[in-house]
Amino acid sequence: MQLGQLMQSDDAEWSRAKQKATAENAWFTPEFINLSAHNIATQFLQHDKLQSVIDRYAIPTENTSPKKVGIVMAGNIPMVGFHDLLCTFLTGNLPYIKLSSKDAVLIQFLVNKMVEWQPAVATMVVVSERLNNCEAYIATGSNNSSHYFDYYFGKYPHIIRKNRTSVAILTGDETDAELEKLADDVYLYFGLGCRNVTKIFVPQGYDFAHLLQVFRKYNYLADHPKYKNNYDYNLALQLLNKRQYMSNESLLLVEDPSPFSAISQLHYEFYHNADDLKSKLKDNQSIQCIVSNKDTTFGEAQCPGVCDYADGVDTIRFLLGLQEEKKYEDLSK
Repeated sequence: MQLGQLMQSDDAEWSRAKQKATAENAWFTPEFINLSAHNIATQFLQHDKLQSVIDRYAIPTENTSPKKVGIVMAGNIPMVGFHDLLCTFLTGNLPYIKLSSKDAVLIQFLVNKMVEWQPAVATMVVVSERLNNCEAYIATGSNNSSHYFDYYFGKYPHIIRKNRTSVAILTGDETDAELEKLADDVYLYFGLGCRNVTKIFVPQGYDFAHLLQVFRKYNYLADHPKYKNNYDYNLALQLLNKRQYMSNESLLLVEDPSPFSAISQLHYEFYHNADDLKSKLKDNQSIQCIVSNKDTTFGEAQCPGVCDYADGVDTIRFLLGLQEEKKYEDLSK
């Protein structure tokens, strides 16, 4: 598709937009912007994959009663809000977008390009600072912001997303190739995405030294000033609190029960029974995905497809359900 081709091209305007995005948000490095663009182009914007989604949900060719859908986008990784835009557009509804101040350049550029190619899109996709008079809302943020979203949008059909993260279950038998791919799941986007692995579960006697050695493939991230500042700060906390830690100079490995870890830090916990652990994790509403040799494949956490929803709530089903004359069910619970 044309938009996907643009996102993988050396188009001069697109290159300038990416440069501007990096200048405005230092976490959006050229490497990670290009990676996000590649994943969107290859996982979302392929004709066969989109047709598969249309067939799966029996999406009609025309929406005779399109709804205005207000979308509050996150800005933790480049173009993370594109999926909500795509789902809304696919279902024939009208996306009204509030961009994150951390990601105000890239999606605006893509919307402008769509309007340039098809002027009618200007009435179908609207970027606005205020999302008044919408008929449904999709809002992504933190646990704190979710309270505000619920206050403002709770009386409308809505999806409200909170903090989520991902974990990995290791057996100790993983190959170096698998551990290198796990490093991708941990380090990509500086660990800021909900699909980034922020905690690993390992058996007793696990060889952490080998893991950290393999993870050194990403030690160059320690040259990034913002990432290095976080590493130094978290290292200081460990030293001041006299907590045990391990490090490979780009990552702090700390034993901690929380699935959430700070930037530049990875938590670990020992387990005894993998089946019991997995059952417990699947009941945890904070877990986005589980990476293992039996679940999400190592290295694939940051390559979601159109139907891999950000919070386990089927966005397309929600959007299609807006047309139905029945009592609204809160899908964000």
